[in-house]
Amino acid sequence: MLVRDIWLSLSDMGALAPLVFMFGLGLVLLTSSRLALMIWQRQRVLASGLWSQVLLQGLRVDVIQLSILCVIPALFLPLSEINGLWDEWELFTYYWVIAGITLLLFLEAATPGFIAEYDVRPNRLFVEYLKYPREVFSMLWKGFRIHVVFGLLVVAFSIWALSQMMEPWLLQENTWSDLRTTITWPVVVVALVLAIRSTLGHRPANPAMFAITADTMVNSLILNSLWSVLHALYSLRHENKTSAMYGKMSLESVIEELSVERAETPGMAPFLGIADRPSLSRLVPSRKRERPLNLVIVLEESMGATFVESLGGMPVTPELEKLKEQGWWFERLFATGTRSVRGIEAVVSGFPPTPAQAAVKLSLSQQDFFTLADLLGGQGYHTEFIYGGESHFDNMNGFFRGNGFQSITDQHDYIDPLFTGSWGVSDEDLFNRAHENISALHAEGKPFFKLVFSSSNHSPFEFPDGRIELHDEKKATEANAVKYADHALGQFFARARQSSYWQDTLFIIVADHDIKVRGETLVPVRNFHIPALILGADIEPRRISTVCSQMDLPVTALSLMGIEAVHPMPGRDLAMSNAADAGRAIMQFEDNYAFMQGNEAVILRPGTTPVHACYDFERRKVQIVEPPANASDVARRALANALLPHLLYQARQYRLPSAMSNTNSTRK
Repeated sequence: MLVRDIWLSLSDMGALAPLVFMFGLGLVLLTSSRLALMIWQRQRVLASGLWSQVLLQGLRVDVIQLSILCVIPALFLPLSEINGLWDEWELFTYYWVIAGITLLLFLEAATPGFIAEYDVRPNRLFVEYLKYPREVFSMLWKGFRIHVVFGLLVVAFSIWALSQMMEPWLLQENTWSDLRTTITWPVVVVALVLAIRSTLGHRPANPAMFAITADTMVNSLILNSLWSVLHALYSLRHENKTSAMYGKMSLESVIEELSVERAETPGMAPFLGIADRPSLSRLVPSRKRERPLNLVIVLEESMGATFVESLGGMPVTPELEKLKEQGWWFERLFATGTRSVRGIEAVVSGFPPTPAQAAVKLSLSQQDFFTLADLLGGQGYHTEFIYGGESHFDNMNGFFRGNGFQSITDQHDYIDPLFTGSWGVSDEDLFNRAHENISALHAEGKPFFKLVFSSSNHSPFEFPDGRIELHDEKKATEANAVKYADHALGQFFARARQSSYWQDTLFIIVADHDIKVRGETLVPVRNFHIPALILGADIEPRRISTVCSQMDLPVTALSLMGIEAVHPMPGRDLAMSNAADAGRAIMQFEDNYAFMQGNEAVILRPGTTPVHACYDFERRKVQIVEPPANASDVARRALANALLPHLLYQARQYRLPSAMSNTNSTRK
């Protein structure tokens, strides 16, 4: 009787009745499931202090998921008004609702067992294991028999119960006129699309937006399991492009080849030979310190060598040109890629590039993936990401919270900012907040690592008026935005030099990438050239003319800070290099991979032979050359470097050793 009353109340909804029914029932079921999971995991949920936010944000995720389920039949709503198709519409929506709700319930039923095993909702692993049905079904039956039986019972009961509940719908007549359907249809579709986006920001809602605690499991409770799995499938689509497209080598062969490289290269320590962490090496710092330094990395958005006069670019970074006289200035440092997340993975994790998306966005690197925050946090440092925009962009929030960053400051944390543009608050606001946070921690005597990521130099190039003398007549240009970003950078370092934390802190200024990386060559090397500077504390002025990479900076930083540590980073310690060292840089451009030693490069391409090239630093041009006598050896070394990150990522071996402590340097 209750079910018939529900359908009677929905009779005025016409052809939309089954979608309204699915939406309402789905909200009840998903909220009940989340609440049950929260009660089960109440100690960790309560420890987060965000019980109500988990529920409220979870409701938002459920609206997104149910809108996805409803938008597909909603697109076909006008068909219900065509003569003779009403019965077909009833049957279509009848089976759609049963299938949709059953799928939701099945994944929610599978969630407790998955959390018990992996401490997170069903995700990529839930999908990946389907590739191995025999092994997986055997494992499930032997170890999770109760869960399997329970899941099958839930599916069977769901189909039976929903069939009974949907039966009155098959007998319902259409109560809407053609005109009403025509008017309502676009409104419903637009409303569902907006609900799916769930934000008016640059990107639709994604799991990173709901990473509100440092506990990944609690963050996953905010999601529902179907949405979690769908995003895993979406991520897998982007992970199909791997370094393996260039050729094949076993991990053992890769490590063997790179061991030879490390023995020949200044600043590279030998691998420790640990089987499940093959890239681990021990860093012995170049500077012994009783009290290791703090670390602040300033990652400058799109500030390539294009905008630095002393590196062959435009004269729009006068403050950086002044600062370069105060520390280690890198004249030939190259980015690893063309996106901010690629720069982040290199500078924060020391991770080499691959043709796949950066590790920041990939599913297997959302937990237990090495970062400087992970290492330094283990040594008592407070670790923080400070950003002027929304930290969920490019999954930064999720990646950072899952890999050692204890706190995140983003656009929502600024009170009365000086200026807010499309990408967040201005760089002046960003650096003011950074200075405040650093000063407060230093006053308390707490060691810290801060990653400060600028955003003003980003299209549409918005910044406050009256701060700089414009380089271009029109305000909203790349050059003017860079000049403003440089102005804000100069202000910050003027304050920092006068502060009490200056002598205890190592600063790194580096671009994430150039603003426009393009060209007719296989890899436009000139557009990978970026500025980098290390200064602060007792760092003396110095010019570094050897070729080097973003991924060398985190190793070098630890060395100069006085940190002795075991780490998996393949970069080199530039403090231990010399002027005669040719150096090397690694650059990923679309599907092409460049491995450059000195001015000689080998470029790997999918499904074809490598190309050898020479880079003219004066003319900033790449010239294709005949393969050298040792071409096969050079190509093999390039292939080993290209395959290493992919193999480590797939095996989840790019992390700190579980049985070893990285607390060799203790701050006093």
